Amino acid sequence: MAWIKHKISSERYEAAAVFDVNGDGIPDIVSGAYWYAGPDFAEKYKICDVQAEGEYFDDFSDVGLDVNGDGRLDIVTGGWFGRTLRWRENPGTTGPWTVHDIDECGCIETIRLFDIDGCGTPEIFPNTPGNPQACYKLLQDGNGRGRGLFRRHVLYDAPSGHGMGFADVDGDGRVDLLLANGWLRQPDAGPWSGPWDFHPEYDCGFSAASVPILGHDVNGDGRTDLIVGHAHGYGLAWLEQQGTESGGRRFVRHVIDGDHAQFHDLQLADVDGDGMLELVTGKRWRAHCGGDPGDNDDVFIYCYRIDGGRFTREVIDEGPAGSGEHSGVGIWFALADLAGRGRLDLVAPGKEGLFWFENVPDPISVAGHGTEPPLREREGRMDRCNLFDWP
Repeated sequence: MAWIKHKISSERYEAAAVFDVNGDGIPDIVSGAYWYAGPDFAEKYKICDVQAEGEYFDDFSDVGLDVNGDGRLDIVTGGWFGRTLRWRENPGTTGPWTVHDIDECGCIETIRLFDIDGCGTPEIFPNTPGNPQACYKLLQDGNGRGRGLFRRHVLYDAPSGHGMGFADVDGDGRVDLLLANGWLRQPDAGPWSGPWDFHPEYDCGFSAASVPILGHDVNGDGRTDLIVGHAHGYGLAWLEQQGTESGGRRFVRHVIDGDHAQFHDLQLADVDGDGMLELVTGKRWRAHCGGDPGDNDDVFIYCYRIDGGRFTREVIDEGPAGSGEHSGVGIWFALADLAGRGRLDLVAPGKEGLFWFENVPDPISVAGHGTEPPLREREGRMDRCNLFDWP
């Protein structure tokens, strides 16, 4: 397996999403103030102005959701500095997008979407570390189309902390909410029936947990384990769920990687097509503008084969930070099939630029690119591409 690296832009936004913006059936890339038209992403179009704050932009997620029911995916976003959850209305053209405020909910580390009630449309969960854990449900008409309005539900009235994820921890068939130092159990009567009970049964061991914290049966024993990174320091770990003699739960912590820092975003996906999930993650470069341990170390994107808890690291990209030649994964990266091969490519935003890693099925020689050249060469628009073979 190999990855062909394309640098799409030097823009410094830290979130990116992939969806068909203009309805032509071809995936596009959305990142910050711009969207990039597929299949080669050479043309970019302005979405709206995004507030700059020093090295940051107040855009800590870019998530596709049809908010107003017009059949086009809009963008749900929010940021730390503006303290406001927003959606950007997709006009279906190359013109500007109208920005709508949803709620001033506090400093937003990032957001995640999850269909917590099984209605078929995901709800919005902002991670607001100093504020109560809330969820925003899109209101729909009788045909199931979004109305552009949201209802706020407070699930937990204490500060939620840095870190959030979704998993059925206790095996009751209902998805619970993962926080950095414990989990919130979904009520038996459903997510909107009342407050969620907090269970402080684990501690991630990091001062700032990743968003997301992942739930996954790592060792195949039928229990949900947790995978978590240190978003603002060194470390990547998994927490093994075990039973106790009293019938309760305990979590035993195992280090996956203690030598690298700023694991802010993590995803589980089958990137090599073998039917098994891999852990894909990387560095959020200068997550605190040089103020964190390891903030200025080399950037990297890694894939970890899980193999029952024996995590094996494989390199997608790594190299000197700030060179413009190498990438981490920012605060929100995307996995999607951009080249039409049925394989997941990787779109990596960050302060180092916006990159697309094309997932090719077989090793390709640098000189001749084998029998299947990279997409941009096939399209006659070959940009600088570097090849990274997995060892």
